[in-house]
Amino acid sequence: MNHIQQRIDAVGRERLLHIGRGIEKEGLRVTEDGALAMTPHPAALGSALTHPSITTDFSESQIEIITGVHQSVQGCLDDLSQVHQYVYQVLQANDERLWISSMPCSLPPDETIPLGRYGSSNIGRSKSVYRMGLGHRYGRRMQTISGIHYNWSMPGISSEEYFALIRNFRRQAFVLLYLFGASPVLCPCFVEGRQHQLQPLGDGSGALYLPHATSLRMGRLGYQSDAQASISVSYNHLKGYADSLYGALTQPYPAYEKIGIQNLGGEYNQLGTSLLQIENEFYGTIRPKRTVQRGERPLHALRERGVEYVEVRLMDINPFESMGISAQTMRLLDVFLLHCLLSDSPPDSPAEIAEMKHNQHLTAERGREPGLQLQRNGQPVLLTGWAAEVLQACAPIAAALDAAHGVQDYSQALAAAHQLLANPEQTPSAQVLAAVTGQFQGQFKAFGAAQSQAARAATLAQPWSEALTASYQALAADSVGAQKSLEAADTVPFEEWRQCYMSPEHLVV
Repeated sequence: MNHIQQRIDAVGRERLLHIGRGIEKEGLRVTEDGALAMTPHPAALGSALTHPSITTDFSESQIEIITGVHQSVQGCLDDLSQVHQYVYQVLQANDERLWISSMPCSLPPDETIPLGRYGSSNIGRSKSVYRMGLGHRYGRRMQTISGIHYNWSMPGISSEEYFALIRNFRRQAFVLLYLFGASPVLCPCFVEGRQHQLQPLGDGSGALYLPHATSLRMGRLGYQSDAQASISVSYNHLKGYADSLYGALTQPYPAYEKIGIQNLGGEYNQLGTSLLQIENEFYGTIRPKRTVQRGERPLHALRERGVEYVEVRLMDINPFESMGISAQTMRLLDVFLLHCLLSDSPPDSPAEIAEMKHNQHLTAERGREPGLQLQRNGQPVLLTGWAAEVLQACAPIAAALDAAHGVQDYSQALAAAHQLLANPEQTPSAQVLAAVTGQFQGQFKAFGAAQSQAARAATLAQPWSEALTASYQALAADSVGAQKSLEAADTVPFEEWRQCYMSPEHLVV
C-alpha cells in the first residue's frame, strides 16, 4: 500500500486533472419489436466513413458513437448523451432505436446481416471488404456483438509504462468482468447451429443463459477467435508486441488462403490471407493505441511514435443505463487503470498468459458462482478474495483523485464496487437475469426491446435546441462532402491500392 501511496503522490494533482478519457459505443439499430433494422445507415447522420462522431461498426445496422477526449468524466458522458440525442431524433423517422444490450437482438439469417458500406473510395471499399472477410472468418452473427470501449491516457506516460499498465490490466481484468459484466443471457438465434453449454431460461426458450455468468460476450461464445489463439503476444515491451502482430499480419494462414482474396466472379472475399487482415482484427481486453495519419497503418504509427493511449475493450453495455455506462462506472475505471499503472508489473510469461485467458473465461461464464476459484501463479485463489485485494489497494488512488477534483465521487465509486463484490445479486449481470426471468417471463428479446425503448425515451427527454440540430446537420453535410472529396481524389485502381496498403513495408519504420 505504501508504495502505491508514494507513486500516486509523485504523479501530482496536475497530471491527475489532465487524465483524458473518451468513449466509443456500439449499438444495433432495431425495430420496435427488437428485430435488426435492415435499412441503410440514415443519410441524415452523414457519412459513416468521415463523420467524426457517428459511424458504423461491422454492420450497416450497427451504429458507433464516438466522443471527443475529455478531462472530466461528466463532460465525456454529456458528449456521449448529446450525440445519442441527435441519433435518436434521426432514427425516429423509421421508428427505430438502439439496442441497449451487448448480446444482439433478434437476427436474420447470417448471410443477410448487412455489411457496413462506406462509398466508392479505395479506403471506403477496403472497410467493406475487411468486413466481408470478418464474416467469412468468424460468421456475421459474432460481429453484431456490441460493447463500450473506454479510451484512457495521462500526460507523461511512456510506452514502457503503458505496457506495464496493460500487463496488470490483463491480470486483473476479471474484477471488471465481475463488477460490470451485463450479458449473462442471449437470444437463442445467436447460437443457432453452434455447440454450446447454455441452458434455456424458463419454459418458452425465449432466452439461453448460464446461472452465474457475468459476460457471455467475453466468454467462449462471445467475441473470440480460435485461430487467433495461435498468436503468441507478449505485452512486455512495444517491440515484442509489434513483432508478434507483424507476423500475424504478414504470414499466410491456410484456412484463410482457402477462402481466397477474390471469388470466381472477381468480388472480394477479404483484404488478405494472413491470420489478421489488419491490426483491428486482433481481439483483446485492452489495446495500446496511437492516432494514425491518413493512409497510415496502426502498427507503423505505434512503432514510430509510441503508445498514446490505451483502449479498454471488455465493458458490456449496461441495459439499465440510458447511455450504457454511468459516471460512477467511468470513475471506477479511472481508479482501476491508475492502479494498474502504479502497481509493480513483472513481465508476463506464456504460462501466465494462459492463466489470464482461463481466468477471463471462468469469470465470464461463472463469475458469480459462490466459492469460485481462479488461478494466480499456478495456485488456486478465491475470485472474491483476490478482487477484494485489488479494490483495497485502489483506496489511496481514489482518495487522490477526490482531492484533485474536490469531490468524494471516486471514493464513492470504489465503495460501490466493494458493495457489488459483497452482494453479487446486485451486479448488472444478476439484475439482467432477474429482470428477464421476472418481468419478461424468460424472453430476452422482450427485455431488450423494453430497455431500448426506455433508454431512447430518457435520452430524448433531455433539453435540446435548434442550434444543436443545425450544428449536427452541418457536421453531417461536411462529412458527406469529405467522402466525395476522397472519392474524387482516388486515381489508383482498388487492387493496386489494396496491394500497396497491405504491403509488409508499411508495417515497419
